[in-house]
Amino acid sequence: MQNNGLLSALSLCRKAGALTTGFDPVKDSVFTGKAVVVFIAQDLSPKTAQRVRQYCEDFVDCLEIPLTMDELSSITRKPAGVFAVTDSNLAKLCKGKLLVKKEEYNGN
Repeated sequence: MQNNGLLSALSLCRKAGALTTGFDPVKDSVFTGKAVVVFIAQDLSPKTAQRVRQYCEDFVDCLEIPLTMDELSSITRKPAGVFAVTDSNLAKLCKGKLLVKKEEYNGN
């Protein structure tokens, strides 16, 4: 699998209890100030992705990740396309892995 680094980082977040999954739980974590960063799967419906971006707008970064809901289901108990990381150090780790993936896409 191409995105092992990012998937492993998200798995670590889940094991540490710092990963919130699903639209409503993530929305709650954003509004209560627990979410540090929100990630959306690349195959999340455009309408849902827009709604997530809107509720994150003034609170936290909302980033699309190059993983599908099917790929992400390997670390979650049920399919989900919206994730929040609630630990700042783990959020940095995930963002770092995402940045590395984007650089690979750009050929740098």
